[in-house]
Amino acid sequence: MGKTILSLALVGLLLTSCAGEFNKVFKSSDLDYRYEYAKQSFAEGKYARAATLLMDLITPKKGTDDAQEALYMLGMAEYKSRDYESASATFKKYYQTYPKGNYAEQASFYVGQSLYEGAPEPRLDQSPTIGAINAYQQFLDFFPDSELRPKAQERLFELQDKLVQKELLSAQLYYNLGGYFGNINSNSESNYISSIITAQNALKLYPYSKWREEFSVIVMKSKFELAENSSEDKRLERYRDAEDECYGFLNEFPESKDCAMANKFIAKCKKVIGD
Repeated sequence: MGKTILSLALVGLLLTSCAGEFNKVFKSSDLDYRYEYAKQSFAEGKYARAATLLMDLITPKKGTDDAQEALYMLGMAEYKSRDYESASATFKKYYQTYPKGNYAEQASFYVGQSLYEGAPEPRLDQSPTIGAINAYQQFLDFFPDSELRPKAQERLFELQDKLVQKELLSAQLYYNLGGYFGNINSNSESNYISSIITAQNALKLYPYSKWREEFSVIVMKSKFELAENSSEDKRLERYRDAEDECYGFLNEFPESKDCAMANKFIAKCKKVIGD
């Protein structure tokens, strides 16, 4: 028990000592001393401490030989601290300020990389994902021969998949809501139509997506349910449209597990249409 208390006391003393040293450095008027301490902190993996010092040094160091390194190091310290929003802004500032600078290539890459790390799951708003895609694309345009190109391309494909997933989830949600609202209901009809439009737009935008079959299934199911839930004046036309969609699905995906469902829909459509 006594050893534990002594150990805790020593840790507390060490932390107090470190905090005191940092405060002394932070308040120092010697810019070079503060900068060297920031570099040392960064090298030791104390990124939050390095970032705190560097943020206060960027303006005073502007125009000096250390200016580029300080700004880039600040971005990396923020990135390593997982403050991805600040990091992307800092890397962007570096690239805009020093487009031909010593770290221009890395900074351009890390604009996208920071946004990539902070991109949300597919169910959430994908504005950061779009920002990351644009940043990576800009990097590839300006640095086509970079060693980081393969990694940027890989990340680009991952982010594009995330956008496709977002559309898939939206189309599926509209379809589910259509069934929830029930038959011959304006909300039901509107949701089935929204499901069809969302899925068809995704098929046009991402024709080679690995979820192409899933989107096609949603379109087929939504068109059939739309016909099933239509008023008399629209039923015949919509059953014909649903039937055509089912045949199109069977032609494109003849080995799909959903072929049985497509054939079932076709049989129902023919019965209503009278073919």
